[in-house]
Amino acid sequence: MGLLQDRLAKYDRPQKYKALGIYPYFREIEGKQGTEVIMDGHRVLMFGSNAYTGLTGDERVIQAGIKAMEQYGSGCAGSRFLNGTLDLHVQLEKELAAFVGKDEAMCFATGFTVNSGVLGVLTDRHDYIICDDRDHASIVDGVRSSFSRCLKYKHNDMEELEKLLQKCPEDVVKLIVVDGVFSMEGDLAPLPKIVELKKKYPNTAIMVDEAHGLGVFGKNGRGVCDHFGLTADVDLIMGTFSKSLASIGGFIAADSSIINYLRHHTRTYIFSASCTPAATAAAREALHILQEEPERIEKLWEVTNYALKRFREAGFEIGETESPIIPLYVRDVDKTFAVTKLAFDAGVFINPVIPPACAPQDTLVRVALMATHTKEQVDEAVDALTGVFKQLEIIK
Repeated sequence: MGLLQDRLAKYDRPQKYKALGIYPYFREIEGKQGTEVIMDGHRVLMFGSNAYTGLTGDERVIQAGIKAMEQYGSGCAGSRFLNGTLDLHVQLEKELAAFVGKDEAMCFATGFTVNSGVLGVLTDRHDYIICDDRDHASIVDGVRSSFSRCLKYKHNDMEELEKLLQKCPEDVVKLIVVDGVFSMEGDLAPLPKIVELKKKYPNTAIMVDEAHGLGVFGKNGRGVCDHFGLTADVDLIMGTFSKSLASIGGFIAADSSIINYLRHHTRTYIFSASCTPAATAAAREALHILQEEPERIEKLWEVTNYALKRFREAGFEIGETESPIIPLYVRDVDKTFAVTKLAFDAGVFINPVIPPACAPQDTLVRVALMATHTKEQVDEAVDALTGVFKQLEIIK
């Protein structure tokens, strides 16, 4: 082998966890994702999905995707910039813009490429991008590709954020980028305070990642910005299709001048193939259902509040979550993997969260609720996880 192979062959952590029988990744699901899935031939409760609205297996969404594939084919064979724009893309963009309350939107093939592309071109070398230290990896990658200077503040620490703003020159752009809902811990960005700071310091702008807010917060699931009544004060709103909209893809929404610039400068948009017809149509149908069935979000919150109560009563440490994302803190990598394996053996699918997705001292397993979960399924999961956590002496 050459130097490259020799160097990479030294990475053997996965093999070590496989040998211990607790490797938790790339588990095969044998069918649609719903509240229950089939894995290794047996039934498992799915509490590891981001499908908050429970629409991934909805027949209306599936049929919309099938119809689009029959009409447009399986792919666009090019980028939106050249031959890959369908009328379907444009229709969805108009509906998304109206839904989140902005002038225009533009769709990308994945949510990751929205953040990684937009943040690389939005500001210039004289500007500052200011991030929460728990922002999503796609935001981190986007900032890395920017010529602007990046500043980070401790998670949701508004005093530190203000100190950073005070250090920045007044006559440059200061772009604050935050997750509306933080994807691992489930807590919200303090958007009212961030908007207050924007108004206090000239030339400050705000971009909110609504990946885990859409379909969960706000009127008809419009997101955290709508939840706080601050849509007009947020300059850019980003969202994904792979969670509440039951598909794959993402979008950025803003005023017309920003979108015009991004359409002609964002590399992950110009040089990536378009979102497929089936994925676009599926997301659009899910968006329609979301607006037509407000009771879906009501059910999500009913089961979420029930689960939060049950986990707290059982003695789990769940942090500051305010959403259907419920972190169960373990605070040990090996035990986090062991919890995941034992939970699966007990019929519950959950996800482990270890560095770099969290700090080393904050390892956890992540439970996520869907509108289609029942209280009985929550009870089954809480009881099983209580047994696992007690077995590993994480809780008493």
